[in-house]
Amino acid sequence: MSDLREEDGRRDLGDTFRRLIASTGPISLMHFMGESNLRYYNDRKVIGAPGEHGGDFITAPEISQMFGELIGLWLADLWIRAGRTEPVHYVELGPGRGTLAADAQRAMKRYALEPRMHLVEGSRRLRDEQQARVPGAIHHRDLSTVPLEGPILLVANEFLDAMPVRQLVKTANGWREIMVAVDAAGNFVETPGRQPMDSAVPEARRSDPAGTVIETSPAAATIMFEVAGRLAKQGGAALFIDYGYTHGRSGSTLQAVKDHRKIGVLDAPGDADITAHVDFAQMEQIARSRNARVMGTVTQGSWLTALGIRQRADALAEFAPQHREALMRARDRLIAPDQMGELFKVMGLTGPEWPQGVGFGES
Repeated sequence: MSDLREEDGRRDLGDTFRRLIASTGPISLMHFMGESNLRYYNDRKVIGAPGEHGGDFITAPEISQMFGELIGLWLADLWIRAGRTEPVHYVELGPGRGTLAADAQRAMKRYALEPRMHLVEGSRRLRDEQQARVPGAIHHRDLSTVPLEGPILLVANEFLDAMPVRQLVKTANGWREIMVAVDAAGNFVETPGRQPMDSAVPEARRSDPAGTVIETSPAAATIMFEVAGRLAKQGGAALFIDYGYTHGRSGSTLQAVKDHRKIGVLDAPGDADITAHVDFAQMEQIARSRNARVMGTVTQGSWLTALGIRQRADALAEFAPQHREALMRARDRLIAPDQMGELFKVMGLTGPEWPQGVGFGES
């Protein structure tokens, strides 16, 4: 990846990829996705409703303040029942415009929880927006500089889905990694690599039929490994909220979004958001291997309902009746099965000695 980072940031990333492929041969799909998203999040105004701020998509915190407030209340409840340990650190991975952190901070403060605010963000432009919404927040490029003393209350909303994925495909000659090449017209196309990859496939899957695609995300696995280890050592809790699945599956889940429309995954490198569904079953397995406590993975709709989003929407509507219709639309968008309610999942983790959190069932 270092070759691409030395390129002039204003140069078209597609042209850079074409030169690299012409020089060294096809690159991995994981490489393509990683570099594309790195450029995308650094350069574009990514979050916003259609026509707003030039954004390409909208996330749950931007839909309604209720989302961040309920997360803040969930964290405060858990912290209180765990014994109010200080110092305590709020940590958010990929905090976007800082909206979720600001809403959660406001809700936590009502219950005397005033954690140090740590935002893990690589984009300079987004850091400026976050600082405006969460004054005094400490920024980090990764988790390595987040304090090691005191419990962490970590939130990652629509973060893991942007981590680069590796795709392996079963061919007539065995398993191969999916690569990106350039056709005669200069378009990016997928092609199986030459290097055998059977050893990277779980033994139970090696005899799958030709054409089967398996997706993994080493980057997401690494993040989960570190977060779970932190929880086991420091205590605290973590919420990972994303679209994904809870049982093993095959096939590509990659998609690209630009201007609130899906486009081809390879069509606009560096100029579109490329994401994949999160394998929550694998994330749970990694967390358990680090001795973190897995509370479970549930749908966003059921979790927010258990936290009282319906009651919160009614209370806000009573206070501001002129906004009732908008509030109910936002509530439904977050929890309705045909909107975000079923597709999006919430995975909860805690340190070994911390209590069970609301919305994940009994201990």
